[in-house]
Amino acid sequence: MYYVVTGAAGFIGSNIVAGLNARGIKDVIAVDNLTRGHKFRNLVDCEITDYIDKNDFLDLVTSGEFDGAVDAVFHEGACSDTMEHNGQYMMANNYRYSTALLEFCLEQEIPLLYASSAAVYGGGPVFSESRQFEAPLNVYGYSKFLFDQVVRRRLGEGGSQLVGFRYFNVYGPREQHKGRMASVAFHHFNQFAATGRVKLFEGCDGYANGAQSRDFVFVDDVVKVNLWFLDHPECSGIFNLGTGRAQPFNDVAQATVNACRAALGEPALSLADMVSRGLVEYVPFPDDLLGKYQSFTQADLSNLRSAGYDAPFADVGEGVARYCATLMKSGI
Repeated sequence: MYYVVTGAAGFIGSNIVAGLNARGIKDVIAVDNLTRGHKFRNLVDCEITDYIDKNDFLDLVTSGEFDGAVDAVFHEGACSDTMEHNGQYMMANNYRYSTALLEFCLEQEIPLLYASSAAVYGGGPVFSESRQFEAPLNVYGYSKFLFDQVVRRRLGEGGSQLVGFRYFNVYGPREQHKGRMASVAFHHFNQFAATGRVKLFEGCDGYANGAQSRDFVFVDDVVKVNLWFLDHPECSGIFNLGTGRAQPFNDVAQATVNACRAALGEPALSLADMVSRGLVEYVPFPDDLLGKYQSFTQADLSNLRSAGYDAPFADVGEGVARYCATLMKSGI
């Protein structure tokens, strides 16, 4: 019997593979699209049984090749580029592919744990798993929103556990392949390493410089939640997966700079000191993001906590420091 991880060479997928390995689970089928071949590096230190291209995998699933052979599916594969405007591609890749896997898991009565997104909430101020608060701003968010609606209609059907995770701003190791879609923490680290300063947006939507706030969640916590639900097959539904706290981009910049300074034996600085020394710089807000930008996100964790998950989440200070140590060790 196998555990299937789609998007296995990607950011969250590869971390889930590593998390399964840490439990001694090596019967993992890694599914991905390696058109961008450098993603393979995320799996070099992982143990898998086989790698299958995403299109080949779907053909094998629909032909019955995996009937009775799968314990659970972690569906992390998707186009996550919020600036991708090709709706036909986005819907085929994120929506149709997901519905095919849903049908397979329902037929086989096996768990489907999949990646949704906080992008379904759009620019609204409330982030609670309810239809009234869902208004995506882009076709990426819409593709996730639409699949969530399908799952809601199918919950309780058959013997399958169905769990959707609305990921907020995830950061951590194994995201270096994502380019401009990598986390703020990753970009801040590389900016500081290259130039000795970190750039943030000036204020917008009523927020001061760098004060736009997001719910930044460390990828280790994301993996813990996924595996907790795997251990609790009685729990199904759609759940926010963030920390439950919004922190400004300024906090990420400060944590990154101080982590890098600590590695050099230099003392921590306040944000004001960083700004006065030119270590943090504010740049004009891009015109092409106006009306398409979430200036505030904060996961309502009521449903997650009610389901029984009670572990704490790392805040930005803790998580970014751990992440920067990993980046410095890897030489990225």
